[in-house]
Amino acid sequence: MNVTLDNPATVAAPFGDRFAHVARLDLPGGALLMLSGQVGVDDAGAVVAPGDVRTQSERIFELIGALLAAHSATFADVLHVRTFLTDLGDLAGYADVRNRYFGQTRPASTTVEVSRLFLDGAVLEVEVTAAVTTG
Repeated sequence: MNVTLDNPATVAAPFGDRFAHVARLDLPGGALLMLSGQVGVDDAGAVVAPGDVRTQSERIFELIGALLAAHSATFADVLHVRTFLTDLGDLAGYADVRNRYFGQTRPASTTVEVSRLFLDGAVLEVEVTAAVTTG
């Protein structure tokens, strides 16, 4: 079993270099990718559009897409999505954006409301688990 912790150059380094964006477990014929929760921040770490679920969702899925691509994966490889919203009233706006990225793929999903996230103005955090086959 080979485990790799990775911070691909395609995405800004995690806050304070405290964690890895991707934990990759190589398995026979493929790999399991576990992505850390992503929030809607720019490359400098500032929250984009504080309080705006749609704009933050777009940014989060751009980040997730870049992390997946760094490991030869796409949204079609995602097995499970975990979403933490500060207001379940924002679910429809988030779902509109999410559905554009996943298309007809409907991975397993967990969505919960939380009282707050670690950055002021951030209204959601999304993490995914994906499986990718290797050559």
